[in-house]
Amino acid sequence: MAISRSQLLKELLPGLNALFGLEYSKYGDEHAEIYETETSDRSFEEETKLSGFGTAPTKSEGAAIEYDTAQEAFTARYTHETVAMGFAITEEAIEDNLYDSLSARYTKALARAMAYTKQVKAASLLNGAFTGTTYGDGSILCATDHALVNGGSNSNRPTVGADLNETSLEAAVIQIGQWTDERGLKIAAQPKKLIIPSDLQFVATRLLETEGRVGTADNDINALSNNGSVPGGYTVNHYLTDTNAWFLTTDIPNGMKHFVRAKMATSMDADFDTGNSRYKARERYSFGVSDPLGIFGSPGA
Repeated sequence: MAISRSQLLKELLPGLNALFGLEYSKYGDEHAEIYETETSDRSFEEETKLSGFGTAPTKSEGAAIEYDTAQEAFTARYTHETVAMGFAITEEAIEDNLYDSLSARYTKALARAMAYTKQVKAASLLNGAFTGTTYGDGSILCATDHALVNGGSNSNRPTVGADLNETSLEAAVIQIGQWTDERGLKIAAQPKKLIIPSDLQFVATRLLETEGRVGTADNDINALSNNGSVPGGYTVNHYLTDTNAWFLTTDIPNGMKHFVRAKMATSMDADFDTGNSRYKARERYSFGVSDPLGIFGSPGA
């Protein structure tokens, strides 16, 4: 349905001082703090996790060497979505508008809507990290039972949800350092950045940017800050819906992934019969996870 003069009455009459409501500032590409971005030229992408070898056994004198086997652990698939939106304006509305170019104004609004949608989709994986969708290894994003080929498991969340504080953040750093590969060999995983909702920004500042311990009269150093335990500091994601949940990205490669199949493009045409001008924006992308150890999360207490 096209935007007609009946929806733009004030813009067709003299005496209007200002048009407002489409000039709000918007948050940036906050997904870039969570996801690695790659391009794609296929309808979907797959990434397969491999298991290496276990610990090497001691060989007795004169005995035959033991041979180990490797295998594929699981496969993660990224199916790209097409996200598109458009609007149309009648020929008469464009002719009679007195104040500004309707197309320029609403094209900016269209771009803002597309950008907002992308950030909501990106945050949806974290918003559903503790329930719902399962991924390549058969578990939800943040779980205590990410199964390993050797029969064990890794956990990328606390056993009991904990609010963000000194104790819970230190425990998370320790837990990340205990992760193993598919065959049980320890991996040198480290936290990178704390991802939080805006409600926790002041807590995060006190935890990561003060010299002394928080909430104590003792003259102790802030070990988290002194050790550089979270080297990337923290960033606020304004699209997280749980005010208590918090996350740590890690240096595990091929963790949270964002594939760009087609960058956002805009176009317009005029309909010959109606004279309406039509504008559209379109892009294709996917958000997902290959290795869930790319992130650690807590739902809060």
